[in-house]
Order: sequence, then C-alpha cells, then structure tokens
Amino acid sequence: MKTVFEYTEAMLPVTTTYCPGCTHGIAHRLLMEVLEERGLLGDTIGVAPIGCSILSHNYLSVDMCESAHGRAPAIATGIRHAMPDKTVFTYQGDGDLASIGAGEIVHAAHRGEKFTTVFINNAIYGMTGGQMAPTTLIGQKSTTGMEGRKKEVSGMPLRMAELLATIDGAVFVERVALNTPANIRKAKKAIEKAIDIQQKGLGFTFVEVLSTCPTNWGLSPVNALKWLTDNMIPYYPLGNLRRPEEVEG
Repeated sequence: MKTVFEYTEAMLPVTTTYCPGCTHGIAHRLLMEVLEERGLLGDTIGVAPIGCSILSHNYLSVDMCESAHGRAPAIATGIRHAMPDKTVFTYQGDGDLASIGAGEIVHAAHRGEKFTTVFINNAIYGMTGGQMAPTTLIGQKSTTGMEGRKKEVSGMPLRMAELLATIDGAVFVERVALNTPANIRKAKKAIEKAIDIQQKGLGFTFVEVLSTCPTNWGLSPVNALKWLTDNMIPYYPLGNLRRPEEVEG
C-alpha cells in the first residue's frame, strides 16, 4: 500500500497537545517541511514565546528557545547577530505579537533584522482562556467581551501585516490562511519565500497565518474553518503586501 502521509524528519513523532481542530499543527508542519527540504534543520534556531506555541519545542526537530511574552523578536535578534550563519525564526500568536509584543516586532522590522516571523492569527487569546485580543473582530465574543467587540470601546482590530508592510526593513510580508487545501499550499509557498529571502540576507520577513481556535470560538473544527472563511478573510484579506524585486515572479 502506498504511503500518502507520514512524519517528516523535521517533526518529532509525538502527539501534540493542541485542541481538536486547531491548525497550529498544520502551521508547524509547513514550516518544518520548508526547512527540511532546504537542508536547514541542523542550522536553524526557533524562538517561541508564551502562548499555545510555547510547547512547540516538543514537536519541532530544530533547536528552540523560549522567550518571555512578546519578546521573541528581541531574542531572535540576539541569536541572529551572535550567529549570523544560522536560520532564525519566531513563531508567535496574535495575543503575543500584536499586544505586549507589538513594539518588539515593529522595531525588529524597522531595523531590518534578518529573521523570519510566522504569525499565527486566530483572533483571540488561546492559551489563557479566550480573552479579547488586538485582532479580535468587531462583534466577536470573548471571555472579556461577552457582548462582542465594540469599536467605540476597543477600537478596530489590528491588521499587523498591513502595519509592518509600511516599514522599509520588512522586505517580505504576506498573509495566508489554513482554511482549505489550496490555501494551505499557498501558505507553504509564502513560508518558502520568507526563508529564501532570509537566506539572501535581504531583511526582515513576515508571514501572517489566519488560523482557527475552535475551543475558544465555541465552534466545531469544521464550523471553525467556515467561520474563518466567512469572517476573518474579509477583514484580513489574503495576499502579498511587500516583496523585494529579487523574488518577484
């Protein structure tokens, strides 16, 4: 019988602790496939802060470092400067990167730090209990906003990809989603480009990944995918926002 799916060398053969239907596992796999296919597993260092991603070192077969909440870009900056021959990435959620870590990521991009950020946006705080995040949509309910987010109280949801795309040092910025097989393939291509650009030393690269959180959204895994499609993508449109001429085409 033909094998159609198996663990890659880059993914440790263990069961993750993510909730059923969570797409963190898909994002992990895509990133690790890219690094494995480029022969970079032994020369890569990842940084994961507080959040659902904090245990990713249990699943990813590369050197991993944990950081304080929101501080992954600072740690990645130090690693990249101390070991410029390494491939470095941060793997961050929206409650981390867009909130307490907003200043960190903006200034890392401004300096043009040569690492890649994979930003998992599921529009809510996942690990800590479903609180409202900077990316929570208008009307979306959370444990700290039971009536739904209101513009006049909490402002509009932050579009981090659009914000970072205005910064010269951020040479590659793209938003992708994990809601369909076709979009998952596009997500991998975006990660490929981000890592390739890092290898060329052109500057900071950023891939925003629209992801699901069925548990804190109060939806089944299938309905969560539909909710992402119907609600997140209209506000967070997919596509490339910034790409250097060296990788056009």
